[in-house]
Amino acid sequence: MIGIARLGTNDLERARSFYDQIFALAGVGLIHDSGKACVWGKPGDPLFIIGLPYNGEAATAGNGTMVGLPVGEQAHVDAIHAKAIALGGQCEGAPGLRGDAANGFYAAYLRDLDRNKLCFFHRKAA
Repeated sequence: MIGIARLGTNDLERARSFYDQIFALAGVGLIHDSGKACVWGKPGDPLFIIGLPYNGEAATAGNGTMVGLPVGEQAHVDAIHAKAIALGGQCEGAPGLRGDAANGFYAAYLRDLDRNKLCFFHRKAA
C-alpha cells in the first residue's frame, strides 16, 4: 500500500548517519543521496526518505504522525531500538508484543534526532 515514506530533518548529515547505522542492522542500505535528501530501501520494498523540507522552512515532527517500518525478525526490532537510543533517539515504547500474542505483532517505538516518530516492527506470517 505505501510506496514511499518521507520525513523531514534540519541536519541531513546527522540524520544520514543515524539512519545508515540503524538500517544497516536490518540489511537496508542507502540507495541515493542528493545532498538534500537521502533514500534507503531494498528492491521491491517501499522507500524511506529523510530530507530537508522543500519550502526551505524548518522541519518539524508532526503531532500524531508516525512511520512504521517492517524488519525481518524480532531480534532486528530489538537491535534497531537499542542502536537508535544509543545514537540519541528517544524511546516511545520498548520492544515487545503488542495486542494479543496470537497476532504476533512485535514492535518498538522511538523518535529520531528530529523527533519524528517511528515504529520498527516484525509481524509473524499469518
